[in-house]
Amino acid sequence: MNARVGAVRQRLAVVVPPVVLGVVLLVAWEQWVVQNDIEPYLMPKPSAIREQAELLDEVIRRSAWITGGNAVIGLALGIAIGVGMALVASRLRFFRDMVTPVSAALNAVPLIAITPILNNAIGGTSQVGRRLVVALVVFFPIFVNTLRGLSQVDPTQAELMRSYAASAGAISRKVRVPNALPHFFTGFKVAASGAVISAVVAEYFGGPQGGLGYFIASNAAQSRTPQAWSFVLAACAMGLAFFVLAVVLERLAMPWRAKRSAAT
Repeated sequence: MNARVGAVRQRLAVVVPPVVLGVVLLVAWEQWVVQNDIEPYLMPKPSAIREQAELLDEVIRRSAWITGGNAVIGLALGIAIGVGMALVASRLRFFRDMVTPVSAALNAVPLIAITPILNNAIGGTSQVGRRLVVALVVFFPIFVNTLRGLSQVDPTQAELMRSYAASAGAISRKVRVPNALPHFFTGFKVAASGAVISAVVAEYFGGPQGGLGYFIASNAAQSRTPQAWSFVLAACAMGLAFFVLAVVLERLAMPWRAKRSAAT
């Protein structure tokens, strides 16, 4: 019973503070706009944004489905490439020395530069360019963190496996991969939110219409700020959902860490 109560308190300690802070900020935002009589096209009230979100509910759902699909596909592609290259780089030093600076350089390329290039190269009517942009953003945190976990193995554990005549594959499965899981999920939580951000931003620069980024840009260009903010709200909710999904997957993949945290 005490353990159950302690677990509930721990969850409340994680959830309640950000919720309270968010409510306080929204109330302060509302009061600041009202007291200063700020025009809606400059800064809308949270209540006005909520009203527009309710009115545009169907449009927001359709656009979120498009943006979310691009984010999911790009996230999966970036994870697959990042993990695969990290596995190779952890075994081949020359490959690691060659790929690491290139991945850092790709991570430094701004989305505003790479997105139009990919859209023009692949075609303005295809979603592939946007998905590749998401994959590029996702790749770096996944690759770097997974490689760190695969490389920073306790020498005693590796030596013990070799003393048992374990193969390189067995050492990877039993030692390197379990050691890399916490590092991978650290990168995954960063990449999950980054996938949504990059998917939304990629929609600013041409390509098929209909995503959240397109409606944000088009409404903002016409000074329909409350409408634009309603789509921004949807993008924020999607980014939060992706992050929560990453946390849930981390708990499912490493239940021993959750038990250890609860015991502590």
